[in-house]
Amino acid sequence: MRFTGGEGAEVIYALRNKDTLSNLVLQELAKEGQKIRKAYQRRLPSDTSKDYYFMQRNTGITEPITVEYGFLDTEADANKLKNNYIDYAEAVVRAVLNYIGYTEGTENTYTVKKGDSLYSIAKKYNISVEELKAANNLSSNLLTIGQVLVIPEVEKQPEDYTIYTVKKGDTLYGIANKYNTTVDKIIEYNNLASTVLNVGQQILIPNVYTENNQYDTYIVEKGDSLYKIANEFNTTVDELMKINNLSSNLLSIGQKILIPKKESSNEFEYVVKAGDSLYSIANKYNTTVDEIKKLNNLSSNLLSIGQILKLPTQESNTYIVKSGDNLYSIANKYNTTVDEIKKKNNLTSNLLTIGQILII
Repeated sequence: MRFTGGEGAEVIYALRNKDTLSNLVLQELAKEGQKIRKAYQRRLPSDTSKDYYFMQRNTGITEPITVEYGFLDTEADANKLKNNYIDYAEAVVRAVLNYIGYTEGTENTYTVKKGDSLYSIAKKYNISVEELKAANNLSSNLLTIGQVLVIPEVEKQPEDYTIYTVKKGDTLYGIANKYNTTVDKIIEYNNLASTVLNVGQQILIPNVYTENNQYDTYIVEKGDSLYKIANEFNTTVDELMKINNLSSNLLSIGQKILIPKKESSNEFEYVVKAGDSLYSIANKYNTTVDEIKKLNNLSSNLLSIGQILKLPTQESNTYIVKSGDNLYSIANKYNTTVDEIKKKNNLTSNLLTIGQILII
């Protein structure tokens, strides 16, 4: 520490050594938010072949360095050192370990400081609070100053993210909006120090659907609309807008849309059409009139066009026809035959319509 009117960290190294270790120290200090100045050497004025400092001049074949963490000219300087001295010291330790080639295991440690919380520590190391608690067998969120926490190393898997290459005009907000995430999540996921992006820079976009297995993804194609996609996947435009954080109905080709997965069930919904009767519906879907009435709490056989009926799937699976489907591709997907599907669904032709429900 010095009182000479300046700001930032400096490292002095011996004349017999290179500046590699010193620069590693400065790099690690920079990661902790400290400004850095330079790494340099000092010579003894009376004999310039010798180091200025005794500890560097007379310490044998060691590689000593003098780390000046900052200046103490103002109260702000003093407070900065007081609040961050542990982080600065840990930064030097990391630099030394890196320099000597020490490879850490799957765990790092962190010493809890005043003002810390599980959330702030988890965010610092780009992990979740749950992962942090599990690694330390914590049953509550309470921490004590000086407590040593194990920081688990959580490796990002390729299926957990999308690699995006920054183009001219890109902003974090625009990218976050395109991929249905937030600026904060992208910053946290990539350990970004600021929102400034460079053309050609690659950033990882966390896939929302890997965090919540309730969703499938759909890539927007030419001619798509939210209404078309909602109809194809048996959902609504409002639901798609809600889960994708969309503020308008506008879509762009290549955009990823989250599609809610429908929970598996032993029943599905059928919309009554003109000419339908309970008998014809029961016959078509291999069930009985009584079973349909019981499932829908019907007291009579009267139906109305547009009425939604719950129908039992019994031991069969159901499949909702999507754009591009045909009986052959569906049969091949479910390891069955076209004739078997036609038989189960009382189909007289191979024609299908998007949104049609088939019993497999």
